[in-house]
Amino acid sequence: MEGIVCAWLRNDLRLHDNGVLHQAAAIASRKNLRVLPVYVFDPRYFQRTRYRTLRTGCLRALFLLRSVLALKRQLRRVGSDLLIKVGRPEKLLPTLLAEDAHLLTQQEVTSAELTIDGNLRRALSGRCQWQYCWGSTLFHRDDVGCAASLDNIPEYFNQFVKCVWSGQVQKSEEQVDIPRVARLVRPCLPDLELGSLPLPEAHDLDFEPTWRDLPYAEELPEPCRDDEFLGGEEAGLERLADYLRTDFQYTFHTDRLEHFGEYYASRLGPWMAHGCLSPRKVFEEICRCEVQSPGLSHTQRLAVELTWRDFFRYLSGKHGNGIFREGGVKGYKRKWKQDVRMFNLWSEGRTGYPLVDACMRELGATGLASNHARLNAASFLACSMGFDWRRGADWFESHLLDYDVTSNWANWVRCAGLTEGRLSSFNVVRQSQKLDPEGVYLKRWLPELEQ
Repeated sequence: MEGIVCAWLRNDLRLHDNGVLHQAAAIASRKNLRVLPVYVFDPRYFQRTRYRTLRTGCLRALFLLRSVLALKRQLRRVGSDLLIKVGRPEKLLPTLLAEDAHLLTQQEVTSAELTIDGNLRRALSGRCQWQYCWGSTLFHRDDVGCAASLDNIPEYFNQFVKCVWSGQVQKSEEQVDIPRVARLVRPCLPDLELGSLPLPEAHDLDFEPTWRDLPYAEELPEPCRDDEFLGGEEAGLERLADYLRTDFQYTFHTDRLEHFGEYYASRLGPWMAHGCLSPRKVFEEICRCEVQSPGLSHTQRLAVELTWRDFFRYLSGKHGNGIFREGGVKGYKRKWKQDVRMFNLWSEGRTGYPLVDACMRELGATGLASNHARLNAASFLACSMGFDWRRGADWFESHLLDYDVTSNWANWVRCAGLTEGRLSSFNVVRQSQKLDPEGVYLKRWLPELEQ
C-alpha cells in the first residue's frame, strides 16, 4: 500500500477556503505523495436518540447526501475525486492507510466527534501522521487572543466581541466597522489548482450513494424536495450571491426579527452548517458589498451573526459536555417537566400560542425558521412550560436543515437560563404583536386563524 495523504472531510464539504485540502496539497507537493479525499457516512449519526427522534432527520440527510455528491463532482473538476464510504471511520480509515501515511481532518470541539477521533487514533496505533486543521469559524483560533486556551473564552457575547474585534464593543447590530473587522480576519485560501490533489491508484471511486445507501437502521422514504435548498458548494455560492444582490435591489430596513418572506434572513445556514460555504467566504463577499455601498443593514447584521456562530463554537469547546448536561454549563439544579403529551403539543405546534405554533409548524415542514422564532419557541418550552430543554434541543437537532451542534445546543442552554448572566425569557404574546402586527406570518402557518 503506497504512502498517501488522506484528507478526511467532515463538516467542510467544499473546495474553496478548505484548510484540509490545501494542507493535503502542500504535503503532497513537498513529499511527492498522492492525496485521497474521503467522506464517511457514519451510522451513529443516523440512529435514533434516547428520545426516539432521528439524530439526522430525513430533510437534513437528503441535503447532506446532495452536498457530498456535489463535492465529488467539484473534486473531479480539479483532477481529483472523493472516496465515499459507509461505516465507522475508526474501522474503515485504518484499512486505507500505510505506515508512512498522513491523515488530515478538520478539528472539532464536541464530545461525539472527539470520541471518534480518539478511537481512530488508537486504531491507527501511531502508524501515520495525524494533523488537525482549524475551520468552521470566521476568526481562526490562532488569531483569537482569548482562545490560546479555551478556558479563557468569555462567557458573554459582548466580551467575546471585544476580544475578537480587537477592542470594538458592539453598540448596535447595525454599527459594525466592517473594514476594521476585515483586518482581523484571515483572507480565504487561494483556489486549488488543477492537478494539485493527485489521486492514488487502486481505490474504487465509482460509488455514488443514493438515498437507500444511507445507514438508517429502518427504511425511510426519501423526501420530495426540489426547492432552492439544494446541497453543495455551488448551490451555496449561488444563494450567497442572490442574497447580497437582493440587498442592493431593495431597501431592507426591517428588523432581523421579521419572521416571514424569502429574505427574512440570509438562509445561508444549511450550507454553512455542512461546510459548503466558508464563513470567511461569506465575510469576504460582505466586505465587497460594503465597499460598493457602505452601511447596508443586511451586511452589517450578517457580520454579527457570523461572530455569534464563532462564539458558540468557542464556548462549546470551553465547556465540553456542559452544553449537553441537564444543568447546563454551570450545573444548575432544576426540576424539569417530562410529560410527553405536553412536549408533543409544543413540537406539533398545538400549544395555543400562535407565534410558538407557527414557528414549530414551519420548522417541522421546512427544517427552517428565523433565528428569533427559534429563540421564542425554545424559551417558551424551557421557561414558560418548564419542560426539559434537552428534549427540545434534541428535536431541533433532528429537524433543523441547518443544524450545527455548537450553535444549537449552546443556544438552548442559553435560552434555558443555564449559563452565566440573567435569564432572558420571551413574552411570546408581546413578541408576536411587535414582530408580526398584521399576523401575516401567523396566518401563513396557522390557516385556522383565517377563520
